[in-house]
Amino acid sequence: MANHLFLLNLAVLSAVTLNWGFRRLPGRQWQICATVPSYEGTTGSWQGTNLTWYGIITASANLVALLVVFCLLGSVGVPRVAMLMVAGALLVCALPAARWIAWLVEGKQHTFTVGGAVFVGFVTLPWIVVVHNFFAGDFVTGRLSVLAVLAAVSIGYAFGEGLGRLACISYGCCYGKPLQDCGPLVRRVFKRCHFVFRGETKKIAYASGLDGESVVPIQAVTALLYCTTGLLAAALYLHGLFAAAFLVAALVTQAWRVVSEMWRADYRGGRRLSAYQVMGLLLLPYTLLLVWLFPSSLPGVPDMSAGFQSLWHPAVVLALQVGWLTMFLFLGRSQVTGAQLSFYVHQDRI
Repeated sequence: MANHLFLLNLAVLSAVTLNWGFRRLPGRQWQICATVPSYEGTTGSWQGTNLTWYGIITASANLVALLVVFCLLGSVGVPRVAMLMVAGALLVCALPAARWIAWLVEGKQHTFTVGGAVFVGFVTLPWIVVVHNFFAGDFVTGRLSVLAVLAAVSIGYAFGEGLGRLACISYGCCYGKPLQDCGPLVRRVFKRCHFVFRGETKKIAYASGLDGESVVPIQAVTALLYCTTGLLAAALYLHGLFAAAFLVAALVTQAWRVVSEMWRADYRGGRRLSAYQVMGLLLLPYTLLLVWLFPSSLPGVPDMSAGFQSLWHPAVVLALQVGWLTMFLFLGRSQVTGAQLSFYVHQDRI
């Protein structure tokens, strides 16, 4: 019963959230959520730092991903301390990569790339678990099944990346090609279901001048595919099929990362195959290699009742809150847009 309830909740959450985001987030009012005065200018106005919906949505999607991972790992008896240790080490490796890989690939110091962070996290995760088992497995937490951890994290990633595409819609990044530049089949498919972004400060406007244009809703396609993949892989996981769950979640998401760039219009480097496509291609055989290197060693079927119980602990709740805040502060402070603020007194209210 708990296993079915878990899948049902994920399906409803994904459907409701994506439906709302697709309809609302392309609008101009869904880029900046708040502005904080930073310092006073020479003319009496204040320069402000913009806090973005991109940061809020990305942090929230990451929170959902962590909740999914913790529930899945808890369902197979992974101790809370082991979850926190592995998750912390993974974030330390992957989060900084979101910025420095974007700098290496695109030559920009003030942007981020989810693809780069995913690549680094994917490559390092199995070895983080191996190191954990070597140093802490026999004395602190017990040895972890590498394949079960890989499957759980890949499923969490599918949901986090799927819901996180709403952040791209709000900021106007990772956008698709104009429909007028696509072939007849693509134009026919997306004739009624496309995006039109509004707002001069959205990336699609200042980088490509495509605000107000009908474009391929590539973010929506990715979100739907990833969340559906996450549901299928989670169902396999909850039947004890860890290798199948890992293969489905990892291969589908990384293969689509390669293919989807055919319909993207944002700058991905000057080569025929972008660096991010190369990363996705490299992860496909790497996934198969990991299944061969780390066969599943967990007997029985996961119990999601134990997974739900693993969340109800002060350390887990605090870690999730700190993770959300860290992600928001790292990704939610816009370094590309700015603001000028002025303050005054309502004289008629004195």
